[in-house]
Amino acid sequence: MSSPRGTRTGGTYLPRTACEAMTEHLVSYHRCLDRIRAAWPSFLAKRTERLKQQERHGVAAEKVAENILEDLFTMVLDWSVGDLNNQVEYADLVLTRLGIKSLVIEVKRPGALAWNRRAVEAALAQARTYADRQCVRCVGVSDGFMLYAADIDHGVLRGRACVALESTEPPEDLWWLSEHGIYRSRDDAEEVVLRLLSKEQPATDSHSLSNGIELDGLSLHRKYKLPCHCFAYVGDASDPSTWKLPFCHADGSIDVSRLPKAIQAILTNYRRRSAASPRMPFRPCSLAWRRPHATWARCPISRRPPPCIIGLPAC
Repeated sequence: MSSPRGTRTGGTYLPRTACEAMTEHLVSYHRCLDRIRAAWPSFLAKRTERLKQQERHGVAAEKVAENILEDLFTMVLDWSVGDLNNQVEYADLVLTRLGIKSLVIEVKRPGALAWNRRAVEAALAQARTYADRQCVRCVGVSDGFMLYAADIDHGVLRGRACVALESTEPPEDLWWLSEHGIYRSRDDAEEVVLRLLSKEQPATDSHSLSNGIELDGLSLHRKYKLPCHCFAYVGDASDPSTWKLPFCHADGSIDVSRLPKAIQAILTNYRRRSAASPRMPFRPCSLAWRRPHATWARCPISRRPPPCIIGLPAC
């Protein structure tokens, strides 16, 4: 059992550093890291070969990204080809082991996500919809250039791994997506944030890529006309009636008129329900990952939340 103090074992709480040390002492952890380091150069070479058609034609099909992920999970990680399932109830890729679904991945064509935060959020909303229908608690998105995975915890996404698939250094965070890491809770999930690639985007057919990042195909809230990633709490991504506390616009920018009320509801109560109620398990950290620091500078002081909530240093 995890808590802000660490992991509970035998009636006592171990600090976060002790939790990390427990993971590092696992034999499966070191075996997985050795496998990642040994297979990463071969994976990069094969990935380069698969992306050559993008260099020739300016754009590659979504199938290319799916093949790259298949190489990643079977060559670099310890999943077998039989553990990968394509197009399961509209989900592009579902990882299973012994009949248990562990991870749902929404795949986009190469280059469609790595430099576009709005596209990543739209893909995550799709993945959450499929995951909720199949009762899977871990989702991911990838375009062959980047891979981001997160756990659905009480309606909030908690980061699990974010890696650049073109990195020359083997990403050790892939352990959390391995056979023995996927079911373990990550205590430092707050440190796993969505990072777009900093390098220049390769030349592609921008019109073709834009077809996969529009929000028109997503479910919208009946009242607010917003997709699920704009809400602080999402009970079921396929049921807009469970989406609570909108705090940003459809393009991902912070809505300064709604964010203060959303944070107030989390800190005090929401419709006469205490924030500590198990029926409304809001987490203040769910709003912090948007990093609305610059936005709060334009907000009246009387409406600003405490600095610890939005990640600003105390004055």
